Amino acid sequence: MDRRNAWNQYDDAALLKVEEAAAGYKKYLDAGKTERECAAEAVRMAEAAGYKSLAEAIQSGAAVKPGDKLYQVQMGKAVMLFHMGKAKLTEGMNIVGAHIDSPRIDVKQNPFYEDGDFAYADTHYYGGIKKYQWVARALALHGTVAKKDGTVVNIVIGEDESDPVVGVTDLLIHLAQEQMGKKASEFITGEGLDITLAGRPLKGEEKEPVKAALLKILKDKYDLEEEDMLSAEIEAVPAGKARDFGLDRSMILGYGHDDRVCAYAEIAAMLQLPAIPEYTCCCLLADKEEIGSVGATGMRAMYFENAVAELLALTTGKESDLSLRRALANSRMLSCDVSAGFDPLYASAFEKKNSAFLGRGVCYNKFTGSRGKSGSNDANAEYLGRLRKIMDDHDISWQTAELGKVDVGGGGTIAYICALYGMEVIDSGVAVLSMHAPEEVISKADLYEAIRAYAAFLTDMKQA
Repeated sequence: MDRRNAWNQYDDAALLKVEEAAAGYKKYLDAGKTERECAAEAVRMAEAAGYKSLAEAIQSGAAVKPGDKLYQVQMGKAVMLFHMGKAKLTEGMNIVGAHIDSPRIDVKQNPFYEDGDFAYADTHYYGGIKKYQWVARALALHGTVAKKDGTVVNIVIGEDESDPVVGVTDLLIHLAQEQMGKKASEFITGEGLDITLAGRPLKGEEKEPVKAALLKILKDKYDLEEEDMLSAEIEAVPAGKARDFGLDRSMILGYGHDDRVCAYAEIAAMLQLPAIPEYTCCCLLADKEEIGSVGATGMRAMYFENAVAELLALTTGKESDLSLRRALANSRMLSCDVSAGFDPLYASAFEKKNSAFLGRGVCYNKFTGSRGKSGSNDANAEYLGRLRKIMDDHDISWQTAELGKVDVGGGGTIAYICALYGMEVIDSGVAVLSMHAPEEVISKADLYEAIRAYAAFLTDMKQA
């Protein structure tokens, strides 16, 4: 059951739409290299399309009616968009959900030290990474510092062409015999991912003069003290913009395709819905998926059901736990997360006929998890059958896949968490090469088909 290559279906008009989608997505990637930045960009796009703050509606007690478009932000790191439909909320919603955090290197709370006439920052990597991929490359610093007086300072260093960049140095090959004999997982350790920040001493300073020079830069440019790092969230990410990949420009190389390609496709789909859809449509952009969906902004938290409870109160004038349970249990969801793209250079890790191929459209994973489907949401066949019909009715290029060979590895998404409500959920996403590397690769065709697929799902998926 080979699936068609989407590129073969496009006429000139469709090719223009593919490039338009790619251009918009690259701007989104460049604007959002952290979960905070992605959330802010999503809100900017939503407000430009007429979305209003749910928090303000709650405060005013204004009634919510079909056609209203509302957004809610959780601690600046997670976003929910709601486009109210004709049907009652208790009949369920059509939900597309992705995550906007990506693997990276976080700066520790007490980070700065000097050694060998260099100033460094101690770090703690975030998510599953091959640590050796993060050395000897240009990194940018993005983040937020909350000072004791309540002032919040946002930092972006290394993205403008005139900015300096930072990075983690590597051992020269001439002295690396012992290092090269180690396993790849061992020759760069977690504590070895310290970032070089400065190398010039502050004149007149005798104790740690290079660190002193670094602190002076932070004070002069950002009015920050060393102790302000105790309440800072600074992330080191690959510097530079997303770019076309391949001589045919059919792909995109960039940081954070996992899972911002699905997040962007969701937003783009939400912004093209009819004025009043049949069912309320929801776009979930969650944080912390890469470390288990934990914390107050991860999908395990209660903010999603809290927002739905508020919507029920504003639409019905009543508060009912039973109504909330019905609204969630009757919902239909696409857990939109990327899948491993088949790479011929590493074919032994894949079972080819059950793999996702770049260029063959949006991908559906009936289950994820690892080995014996551990940690998986295994979607029911009836739901997949209804989804197949929608995809084919809209002539959308789509494929199914698993995440590599059965006993090779695996991974998880937010699907199993949302399935706890009793709703129908299946994983859906875009195939990626070099997943979790500092720069990943996707096909422009798959991005375009994902937008089309999510829009079709939001408008056409109905109760069983």
